[in-house]
Amino acid sequence: MDAIQQRRSHEVAAFNPDPRWPGGYFEVLEELGIEEQRRRFHAHWVRQFFNCNRGRPRRELGRAEIEDFLHTLAVQPAVLSWQVTQARDALEIYYEQFRGIALEPRNEQRAIGPEVSKESADPQASGGRKYAGSGKTHGTATVALPRKIEEPRSVPRPKGRRADRKADWVSLEEAIRAALRVEHYALKTERTYVQWIRRFVSYHHGKRPSDMGAAEIHQFLSHLAINEQVAASTQNQALNAIVFLYRKVVKKEPGDFSDFPRARRRKHLPSVLSRPEVQSLLPEIDGVEELITRLIYGTGMRISEALRLRVQDLSFDRNEITVRSGKGGKDRRVPFPQALKAEFYRHLDARRNQFENDREGGMHEVELPGALARKYPNAPYEWNWQYVFAASDFSVDPRSGTTRRHHVHEIRIQRAVKKAARKAGITVRVTPHTLRHSFATHLLEAGQDIRTVQELLGHSDVKTTMIYTHVLNTGPMGVVSPLDTL
Repeated sequence: MDAIQQRRSHEVAAFNPDPRWPGGYFEVLEELGIEEQRRRFHAHWVRQFFNCNRGRPRRELGRAEIEDFLHTLAVQPAVLSWQVTQARDALEIYYEQFRGIALEPRNEQRAIGPEVSKESADPQASGGRKYAGSGKTHGTATVALPRKIEEPRSVPRPKGRRADRKADWVSLEEAIRAALRVEHYALKTERTYVQWIRRFVSYHHGKRPSDMGAAEIHQFLSHLAINEQVAASTQNQALNAIVFLYRKVVKKEPGDFSDFPRARRRKHLPSVLSRPEVQSLLPEIDGVEELITRLIYGTGMRISEALRLRVQDLSFDRNEITVRSGKGGKDRRVPFPQALKAEFYRHLDARRNQFENDREGGMHEVELPGALARKYPNAPYEWNWQYVFAASDFSVDPRSGTTRRHHVHEIRIQRAVKKAARKAGITVRVTPHTLRHSFATHLLEAGQDIRTVQELLGHSDVKTTMIYTHVLNTGPMGVVSPLDTL
């Protein structure tokens, strides 16, 4: 967004008495350097704005109506912060650069907590970058209660200073993200918590969290369990996000809401492939995706752990791979499959050539976890810190805004596995995580000790690993049907 602001002059263009919509608007966007694929989204927000103000002359609309429109967008769960920023820019360009109509200056006042301004703040601090939300997760858990709870209704409120205050979502989101990063939460967790807090605020019609408490939290969590029938893990995720909001952002204890109805936790068995199914699946995958999927099955790594591997994590002589900062921030070691060593040597040769080419262009910096980049200033430019599975192109870091080569996106692996399963004629649902389940099950079928499997998977509790004993079908722990003994 900074680049767009630099290209766009703050001065208002000359008044346009004959605006051509949308052709003339697109020409202005092109002159300002807006990418072609984004121009139609700018036009979309302008149309949405005028639809919300249907019947009013466009020249009479101004900053107040724009801010009301942006606030309406901000409290909608499906609208992300970067989209609100994009809508603001689209409308300002429409009026000031396309129509030549000056708008009032933005209200830059921002606050969190009891002193939050009712005015919508400027969302430019979000950088206009896209934060992929986690979306709505619905489960099948049910709670035996007699009736659905009632949705909160917009009823007339008593007059007063606190009665009409709405949450300043832009400032609130900034504070949430800042608190999460201070606590070193993962980017996925950050996105998930932001979405749950957005849903919580939206459920109560944009009411400020500082004006809510245990009653509103109880009502929202009950709504998830009873009306939406989410899984227990989904409800717990929402609970953790809301508790974090109050303790770390609002700095207020929400009160006792522990008697809310909890979604029933159901026992789900993992989806596991047989050895012949794995043998038919893997040959259907090509390129770097094949190497990654074989690594997941051969080591039991999670897909995120495999993609985040650094060159220094591979130990060919010791026949082991070090998994750094796995789930729960734990490190562990897994065996290096002998069948993959030759293929890894070839892959690293090609990766080293890519790194040298990036070095010549001054684009060989890599992201380092935590504050390591400050502690070791040269480390981001060294070969041993580079990602093993680097992306084919550069991308912008959603947190720092730095452009560099990140690791391969996990969606590439997910799509490759899904496509391969379809080609191999496998009817069960297959994901990269299915290969991790298959790794654990096949080790137990071969007679491996369950505590060893627990260590290889990185489980904190052996009870988590015990679930694989329920899907064994061969080996010393296998159960033979009495029908087969007749």
